[in-house]
This record gives sequence, C-alpha cells and structure tokens, in this order.
Amino acid sequence: MGKTPPQDDNPGVARRSVVTTLASATALGLTGLAAAPASAASLGGNVARRTSNVSYRPHYHFSVPDNWKNDPQRPIHIDGEYLYYYLYNRDYIQGGAGTSWRLATTTDHVHFSDRGVALEKSTNANGDCWSGSLVVDQNNTAGYGKGAVIALVTQAPDGVQAQYLWYSTDKGRSFKPGGLEPVLPNPGTHDFRDPKVIWDSAHSQWVLLNAEGDRIGIYTSRNLKKWKRTGEFVETGLGLLECPDLFRIRSSDGKLLWVLGVSANGKPRDLPATYAYWVGSFDGASFTTRDSEPQWLDWGFDFYGAVTYPDYDENGKENPSLRRVIGWANFWDYPHNAPSMAVDGYNGDDMIVREVRMVSGHDGYYLASVPVSQLRQLAGETTRYKPLRVTNSLELEVSHRAYELECELVWDADNPPENVGFELCRAETGTRHVAAGLYLAEGFAYLNRKPTHNPGDKSETQSPISVPEGRIRVRILVDTSSVEVFFGDGRIVHSHRVFPLATDTGIKLFVAGGEATFNSMVVRELSFR
Repeated sequence: MGKTPPQDDNPGVARRSVVTTLASATALGLTGLAAAPASAASLGGNVARRTSNVSYRPHYHFSVPDNWKNDPQRPIHIDGEYLYYYLYNRDYIQGGAGTSWRLATTTDHVHFSDRGVALEKSTNANGDCWSGSLVVDQNNTAGYGKGAVIALVTQAPDGVQAQYLWYSTDKGRSFKPGGLEPVLPNPGTHDFRDPKVIWDSAHSQWVLLNAEGDRIGIYTSRNLKKWKRTGEFVETGLGLLECPDLFRIRSSDGKLLWVLGVSANGKPRDLPATYAYWVGSFDGASFTTRDSEPQWLDWGFDFYGAVTYPDYDENGKENPSLRRVIGWANFWDYPHNAPSMAVDGYNGDDMIVREVRMVSGHDGYYLASVPVSQLRQLAGETTRYKPLRVTNSLELEVSHRAYELECELVWDADNPPENVGFELCRAETGTRHVAAGLYLAEGFAYLNRKPTHNPGDKSETQSPISVPEGRIRVRILVDTSSVEVFFGDGRIVHSHRVFPLATDTGIKLFVAGGEATFNSMVVRELSFR
C-alpha cells in the first residue's frame, strides 16, 4: 500500500519502432489464453467486446478495433462532430510494420464511431504518415477550397524526417498529398517531427510547433505551405521532446493565458513521462514563461502523446474556458506488453477524455483535469454509502470490473494518519490489487500497481501533495486494463495500465497509523449499453 522503493529505468524501445512482437501472456502469469481477433463492429459507439472472462477490451474507454494504435491526433470539429484520428497499423498481428491514420467520430467524447482508415500508410514515395495535426482552412489560405481539411504530418523518406502537407475536400474522410516536397524541410536535425498547427487570430497567421530533440521550433505561415522560423523553446532536462501543443485558455480569474505542452520523459529525474506544460505568453513569434520547471497534466506511467482540443457549442463557437485532452494509455518502455493481443487481438487503448480548465491558485496558475462530464450517462448499478470511519481496513461488499468511485477523505488535520487509500482490482485474498491513496507521513499521493499484473518493471508513481485542511475529494476510474485517480480538483492525476484477472473485482478501504472517514462515497458501474 504505497511507498514502494524506486526501481531502475527500463531503456525501452525506440519510439517509432512499431514492430510486431507479440506480448508473452505467460510472462504476465496469464496462461492458457487463446488468441481471438476482436470484432470491428460498432457497439455503443466503440468496438465490440468479447464476452470471454479473460477479455481486456475496455468497457468504457476508447480502443482500436483490431491490431494496433498509438499516438492520438488532435480532434477537429466539423458539422457538430469531433473527428479523432490516430496512428493505426492494420498489419500488426500479421507481422507488418508502419502506420496509417484511422478516424473515429464523436459528439459526446465518450461514444466513438469507427470510420475506417482516412490516410493509408505508404500512399506515396515518402513513406508512412506519422504524427501531425489537422486544421479546417475556413479562409482557403492553402488554396484547396474554403473549409478544406489540411493535415501537416511527418514523413521520413530515406530516414529524413520532414513535414508534408495533405488535404481533404470531403470533410476529413480521405486525404490526398499536396505534392511530394516537404513544406517544412529538415535542416539537418535527426529529430524533426510532430508538427502542431494553430491559427493565431491576433496576427492573422498560422503557427506551427515542431519537435526537434531538446527544443520546440516555432514557425509562422500565411498559407500553410511556406514557413518561417521565428523562435524556439528549449528544455534540456526532459530527454526527447515530442508531440508539442500550444493553446490559449481563460483562467478562473478571467485572464487569457497561453500554454505550451509536450510529451516528455522525466523518469531520470524521478518526474513523470507524460504531458509536461508551461504557462506563459505568446507574441506571435515566440513563447515565454517565468517557470523553469514544467507542471504535469498526469503523474502516472501511461498518459503519453496526449493532445488537447477546443470545446465547441452547438453553433460551432469555441469556449475559451474549456479544453479537452485525450492520451495514449501506454508508454514506449513496453508498447507490445499487452495481453489483449493474445485474448482480444488488439493492442491500443486511450485513457478517458478529460475536461481541462485553468485555475488561478495560491501558488500560481495550473491546469486541472477531470473525466468528461458526459461519462455519467454510462452509469449503471450505483451504490451509495453513509460516512465510513476506518481505523484499519474495510472491504466493501460491492465489486465491479469497470466503474468509478467518488468520495471525500476526511481526517484530523492536527493528527493525520500515516497512509489512507483504496485497494482496487482486488483478488479475494487481497494478494493481488492496485493501491491508490495519500501517504500523508511524507506528503505525497500515489498509485501502486506492483501487487497485480502490469506491463512494466516500475510499480508506483508519486506526486507531492499538501492537504493542510485534512480533507480531499478523490475520484477513481477503473476499467478492465486501466486505473486513473483524480485527487482534489484534478491538478494531480495518476494513470496506469494494469492487467488484473477477471475475478479481481474487490474494493477495500484502508487507513494506517490513525483513522479517517470516507464521506459521501459512491460506486457506479460504467459500461456502454
């Protein structure tokens, strides 16, 4: 229950090495599991799930219909729908490499309808399309027609990464190359990828952020074809920077602020390897911040390649106070270690879509994220509890494989317990479980997957947290192969991949070194219907 000693980092595999090594189910202690491909039919807005007791197909998270997915691409909004593209390899099980762009659409960020591949791999001589971003060119700046969807994506002919333009005139259902030459050529940099494009209305220009090793290059353009480098953002302490992000959001105090985000690896510094961000300003050419260290949208192991996207109302107007974010439920230390390959015929899930808001706190500005509000429409069997005072442990009678748990933890602020939290995905004997909670004796929140089957060699994530008032709300999402824990207003979140057995569905409350009360606790079963 928390406070696991740190372990050595796993050097992992190269990020772009989307090879086809099947995970060993035996290595995870899952013997005798027969392989069976998942259906690609739609069910409740997601793909059909196998009914086998050993299935790891999620009950309410997004997952690829078959084979492989990795990087999310920022969703765009057209005709009341959000178009979500992601990197997909239809040949993964058969031993093929490479990625295409597959499309799913949603109106509520919970139910997704699969629309098939929109941009096939190896369509032209430049090879596969890697990550990038899409925009709707409302003013026809690129010359492909008013409202054309323009995608700036990385391709790497002869191993040289550069940015290429693709366009769609059928509202993003299919794409054609805008020529074979790059619109942003590689100047001689090994890592030169993941372009992120936004419209800068204040300066009537397009802005592109590009991942270039330990820095993010900043470029501007009037037509999405000719780009000028105007600045860079350098961060030398987080390894290889990837999947950059730039957006403006209204804070809780009414101020409009800019945020620059990246997917980064802070593991060598005992920091996360998820979405790092800085709050600052953007003048149309460069981004500046007063913060030397980043903040993190997620402190867990498995929220990589995350992308944020705007919220639109029914009239297509953007809400300046809200964004959403979706992240890949995996990491490059163990991309192929998913037993779903053996039992479901696929490897690739996302963590839940989250609502993101900027908060003005006593120590500065920060982003707080919570599960998308529409998730509540999936609620099934619901159990509510009167206040539960716990001095040791209490096992709940309710058990589910996919659910959310909400409660307020309360304790004597002058005499706090040492450790308070939850055992989730719990086996009948308790030998297998996932522990989440607050280690108040040393001031950190944690999520520990060591006591259950998990994909990597690291078990626990920790984040500094202070609760001087002696009370904090906790919200937990559990699905067949993931646990996400939101502390307080969502400034602190931990997301892990886990692979519990189908019978590991128990929930236990625990308190060590004192007592605490679990107030207003609700457990809701969640599932597409």
